[in-house]
Amino acid sequence: MAQLPPGIRFIISFSRDQWYRAFIFILTFLLYASFHLSRKPISIVKGELHSYCTASNDGKVGFSSRSQKARDALAHQLPDNGTDCGWAPFDQDNYQQLLGALDYSFLCAYAIGMYLSGIIGERLPIRCYLTFGMLASGAFTALFGVGYFYNIHSFGFYVITQIINGLVQTTGWPSVVTCLGNWFGKGRRGLIMGVWNSHTSVGNILGSLIAGYWVSTCWGLSFIVPGAIVAAMGILCFLFLIEHPKDIACSSSPASHPRGYENGAHRFWPQKPVPAEERSKPLDPEMQCLLLSDGKHSGHQNHLVILPADGGGGMAAISFTGALKIPGVIEFSLCLLFAKLVSYTFLFWLPLYITNVDHLDVKKAGELSTLFDVGGIFGGILAGVISDRLEKRASTCGLMLLLAAPTLYAFSSISRMGLEATIAMLLLSGALVSGPYALITTAVSADLGTHKSLKGNSHALATVTAIIDGTGSVGAALGPLLAGLISPSGWNNVFYMLMFADACALLFLVRLIHKELSCPGSATGNQVPFKEH
Repeated sequence: MAQLPPGIRFIISFSRDQWYRAFIFILTFLLYASFHLSRKPISIVKGELHSYCTASNDGKVGFSSRSQKARDALAHQLPDNGTDCGWAPFDQDNYQQLLGALDYSFLCAYAIGMYLSGIIGERLPIRCYLTFGMLASGAFTALFGVGYFYNIHSFGFYVITQIINGLVQTTGWPSVVTCLGNWFGKGRRGLIMGVWNSHTSVGNILGSLIAGYWVSTCWGLSFIVPGAIVAAMGILCFLFLIEHPKDIACSSSPASHPRGYENGAHRFWPQKPVPAEERSKPLDPEMQCLLLSDGKHSGHQNHLVILPADGGGGMAAISFTGALKIPGVIEFSLCLLFAKLVSYTFLFWLPLYITNVDHLDVKKAGELSTLFDVGGIFGGILAGVISDRLEKRASTCGLMLLLAAPTLYAFSSISRMGLEATIAMLLLSGALVSGPYALITTAVSADLGTHKSLKGNSHALATVTAIIDGTGSVGAALGPLLAGLISPSGWNNVFYMLMFADACALLFLVRLIHKELSCPGSATGNQVPFKEH
């Protein structure tokens, strides 16, 4: 018998389940990267929406065709009378406020819609819900670019487009996190989701490249092409996304419960009888601590657990208030609010800061600012690895937040010493700022969405994820706004604001960190149920 080719040997070395998990990992990675790809064009096109041009003889601003303007861009100079223009209505003196309104209309709609998205999503099939969101997002992303071809100059048109796009994009995060949480167990969830969360940077980079290709010649395509990509990914989602391993007869994830016996709307889980010698053994510290916190159990139990079945109408979706009662949801949500505030302030203001401090042109400053995202990739992976090894999610976030505060102060001072110092501080700050943000939005959300207090209700994951990320999105909208108000008084004051936000994020985790140190594994509570005092 001939020896199998190396490629075939490699393929068969992995089990069927492993191949399906790898496929879901890659598919969800690409799906959410496409969401970020569609969010980036607005920041690239801003410079084209407001640019200098000449005035006509009758004193009115003259608009030439965009293709002609692109050919003559180098010839256009700022006229003596200071008239500047671009694409109405962004050709006025208040263009900064108008462009800012586009950002905040999207971010605020996203923050508000996120709270509703999880509640709706857990009541619908993830595949269909995510497909709808991606098709709608693609349509409204492209609609913004349609304004170029149809010569639309209504500010309300662009604001409404941004608001609706922000709302429909909320379907993405709860859906992909829920799907990934179904397929991957808790054992290495931090590492897996830390790597997976790099889709943010990949999407941002691709979005910048695609939008930048057409921005000077036909900025409408800077939106239409990303919109078409998102819609195409939505079709792939409908055709190939598998919500749960049980849907294709794969073995359940390591974190899922073993199969029980179903009867109508309930599942019966017989537990093995506990031998007498096992009953005499002391419980492990984690189990003992958590059971004693209940105040009702002090030893081993031997009984039949009755839980609602996963399928059919017997499983009631968790309510918004019910999700808030899950231990740790409120604390991590408020922590993410301030962590995301810091992260998004860097996202929106870092290029301008580098331009002012290091005296670089806009293009080089934009390229240099991507190092913050590179540091964020390593920070997210590092946070996942550490939290998996220590089994302490809150403590890992707390440690990185504690180190981030002095790093932000050092950033404001050391970055003025030269380009090399700026590069080093960008990488370090990106890792420490983005690490907790990435961990909370991925592994922590998945842990809390499968909390033992839910007693097998796997439908809570979408709501929990939406609550946490929705609260964080409030900070994402506030951070750039506060930076814009504070920056005229000096960049040092902006960094003081960021350090204060970082301290607030750490403060909201103090109780959970204390619980983890005294009762290991209890902050996200994925081992056994316990009652809050």
